[in-house]
Amino acid sequence: MTDTTDTTAATAAPVTVRVPAKVNVQLAVGAARADGFHDLANVFLAVGLYDEVTATPADTLRITAEGHDVDQIPLDRTNLAARAAELLAARHGIEPHVHLHIRKDIPVAGGMAGGSADAAAALLACDTLWSTGASQDELLAICAELGSDVPFSLVGGAALGRGRGELLTPLPVGGTFHWVFAVAEGGLSTPAVYGEFDRLTAGTDVPEPEAAPELLAALKSGDATALAAALSNDLQPAALSLRPSLTETLKAGTAAGALAALVSGSGPTTAFLVKDAQAAEVVASSLMASGTCRQVRVAEGPAVGARVL
Repeated sequence: MTDTTDTTAATAAPVTVRVPAKVNVQLAVGAARADGFHDLANVFLAVGLYDEVTATPADTLRITAEGHDVDQIPLDRTNLAARAAELLAARHGIEPHVHLHIRKDIPVAGGMAGGSADAAAALLACDTLWSTGASQDELLAICAELGSDVPFSLVGGAALGRGRGELLTPLPVGGTFHWVFAVAEGGLSTPAVYGEFDRLTAGTDVPEPEAAPELLAALKSGDATALAAALSNDLQPAALSLRPSLTETLKAGTAAGALAALVSGSGPTTAFLVKDAQAAEVVASSLMASGTCRQVRVAEGPAVGARVL
C-alpha cells in the first residue's frame, strides 16, 4: 500500500493556486488581550494583486520563490506556506514531501497579507495535490491556526473578521472599487505596529471594536464616495509613528485626487480609493512622480479568494 501511494504522489501533476492581496477598509482594534492578541472588527476586501503557489511532488519539503522582493521572505520551514503544508500533512498522517514554488506579486511585508495569501494558496494546492479531501471548514481551521489573515485569503471577496480577525462573516459588495497602492521602501513588522498601538493607547479607554454600519452599507451599495467617507484604520497612528514619511505619501495621493487614503493594515503600503480606472492612472502617475514611494500598483476589488488554476 505504501509503495502505491508513494508512486501516485511522485507522478501527480503540479497544482498551481492563485490568491489575492487584501486591503482593510476598516480595521477597528480593541485593547490587548491576556494572550497578547487584540480583538478586531476587520473588514477585508480582496483586491486583484496576486501571488501564485505551485505544489509539486518532491522527496522533502522545499520552498523556492521568484518575483518582487523575494529576498525578504524565508525559504525554509518558517515560511507560512511551508507551515501550511506541514499542518495539513500532519492531520492526514502523511509526510509533507512537496516543492512549493511561490511567484510573488503582492508587496512583501506591506500590510496586504502577502505571507498569509501564500499560506492559504499552499494549503489549497497541497490539499489538491495530495487528494486529502479536506472540507472547507477543516481548511479554514488550519488557516486560523496559521494566522489571523490566512482564512480571508482562502475565501476572498469581502468579509468581516472578528476575534483576532479569523472568524469570518461574508459581506455583500454591490460594485467594483478602484484602488491605487503605494509601496514603501522596506517593511513594517506587524507585531511592532501593534506594540506601538498599545503604547499610544496606554492609559486610555480603548472601545470594543465594531464594524461601522455606514461602511458596510457603502460596500453593499457599491458607492465609492460613501466608502471613502467611512474608511478607517486604528493602526494608522501607530504605523505613522514608526514611519512618519508615510504621511507625505498619503498627502501626495490625496492631492492627486484620491477619494480617500489610508495605511493598509499594519503598513507600510498606503491605499488610495479612487473614483474609477481613469482616476487610478492619474493618482498612480502622481504618486510615482512625488518620490514618496518605491512602487505603485493599481487594482480592483473585490477579487475571488484562493483558486486552483
